[in-house]
Amino acid sequence: HVGDKIIAVLSPNDEMKFKGVIGHEIQMDWEDVQSTVVSRRIVVTQSKYNGVALGSLRLHTAYSLNCTRVNRAGVDLLASPSLRLQVGDRLTVVGDPNDIERLGTRLGNSMKRLNQPNLITIFVGIMFGIIVGSINVGFGMKLGLAGGPLVVAILLSRFGYKFKLVTYTSSSASLLMRELGICLFLASVGISSGKGFAETVFNTTGMWWVIWGFIITILPLIIVSFIARGVYKINYLTIMGLISGGCTDPPALAYANNSTGSDAPAVAYSTVYPLTMFLRVVSAQALILCFF
Repeated sequence: HVGDKIIAVLSPNDEMKFKGVIGHEIQMDWEDVQSTVVSRRIVVTQSKYNGVALGSLRLHTAYSLNCTRVNRAGVDLLASPSLRLQVGDRLTVVGDPNDIERLGTRLGNSMKRLNQPNLITIFVGIMFGIIVGSINVGFGMKLGLAGGPLVVAILLSRFGYKFKLVTYTSSSASLLMRELGICLFLASVGISSGKGFAETVFNTTGMWWVIWGFIITILPLIIVSFIARGVYKINYLTIMGLISGGCTDPPALAYANNSTGSDAPAVAYSTVYPLTMFLRVVSAQALILCFF
């Protein structure tokens, strides 16, 4: 009716069209409105709902509730009926408080449950990753310890629910493994390359290796950055993660996360990193087979 106030969740690109049909925007504190309809977040902690499609919960018919969005690892996802839930997902639902309470009891909604890491899935991924990495994929090429676990991790995140594997990891455990992994990576690289660093770099041949390495590293980043910003209008935080993932550079990601205080670089990094790592492993072996 005329005079109704609506809170809507939509894409920024559709905002002007929505205002043109409904009306102008107003400032309003919805928490102060006395109403039987409230908005609450429910956390999925029951493992039996891992991999279950959101539409199968029948929220509208069974609970008279509407789900507006699903937050997964800090990223808001469209609450479509085909979206498969994962343990740790946070559902934003709108409806009567009693109906929300019933749904919360069904889905678990226990933050204490999320404090327990799922180590079985991690070790299963490592084990099968080593096995896959040691398989000869043809022409003497192997994915190795870098590509094998990466491919298995992607498959587990997509199909792990079919084998009753919960892939959720608490934020604290994820941050610990991330920072520990970066430290071990930098330490191993420094130890392995530091022995003959001076003899290798400080000569004419080494100087040209450094110059060409600098050019090969910097030029593609500059070109991709200008294309991403100028043509596709990608924001700066996403470009930082895109470049870090394109170079498979964890230290660059750590710098981006610490300097921005946002998860946007990490999201972009995780999007491009798997494909880049896979292509890097395969292309390096392919070049060796072609030229030697």
